[in-house]
Amino acid sequence: MQKSMDTRITLIKPSQGWSALNLRDLWIYRELILFMTWRDLKVRYKQTLLGASWAVLQPFLTMVVFSIFFGNLAKVPSDGVPYPIFSYTALIPWTLFSKALHDASRSLVASSHMITKVYFPRMILPLASVLAGVVDFFIAFVVLIGMMVYYRIAPTTNVWALPLFLILALVTAIGVGLWLSALNVLYRDINYVLPFLTQFWMFLTPIAYPSSMVPQRFQVLYALNPMTGVVEGFRWVLLGSGQAPGTMTLVSSLVAILLLVTGLVYFRRMERQFADMV
Repeated sequence: MQKSMDTRITLIKPSQGWSALNLRDLWIYRELILFMTWRDLKVRYKQTLLGASWAVLQPFLTMVVFSIFFGNLAKVPSDGVPYPIFSYTALIPWTLFSKALHDASRSLVASSHMITKVYFPRMILPLASVLAGVVDFFIAFVVLIGMMVYYRIAPTTNVWALPLFLILALVTAIGVGLWLSALNVLYRDINYVLPFLTQFWMFLTPIAYPSSMVPQRFQVLYALNPMTGVVEGFRWVLLGSGQAPGTMTLVSSLVAILLLVTGLVYFRRMERQFADMV
């Protein structure tokens, strides 16, 4: 008498929807994210004469140049706030953003030896590059506190919202960083385009000038730059100047989320090709 045999069929289907992004892997590999972030920090300041002081020098020296040419010579308004602290408050989140774009865009190509030899979520590389800049942000923020004491400016009662605007800056940086890092694997022209893109983006952001100089009919269009909402938020929270959160902040936040979601989708779609193309 023959025994009946059960036939089991395993049907393998590609992941669909949000599960296709496989974001759970980021939590599983969270220790690797911390390690890669620490590695990026060590590499950044290895064999440098001034070390972590570079985190302060870049925004501080830019502030000095802006204060001389825009504040003193061009007489650009600063919403009733001393121009040096007006510009430096905006330069801190901007430096975090621009540094994140620079490091994230090159993270995959710079780690090609890892990508071709061992499996790990490739998204960790641009993500760690962005998170490493947060350390520089807090170092530069200490100088801002000193400037606020010098100019006798106390933070407003809205200071509780500062982490929200910092998160908005990080969401924007991660979203754009995912796009650029994936594109840089396919097209190395990104290395040449990025300096121009960063400089152009900076002048589209109210760093050297207040957003109030932009005509009212263009305010919503201007807010399509998510860093506009970040800079205005920092000034509103810390200096009591700039525009309170409203339509501009809402538009900037929606664009930042859109950049993050599309960046995640595009990065995951191209991830399977990275090992062959780096």
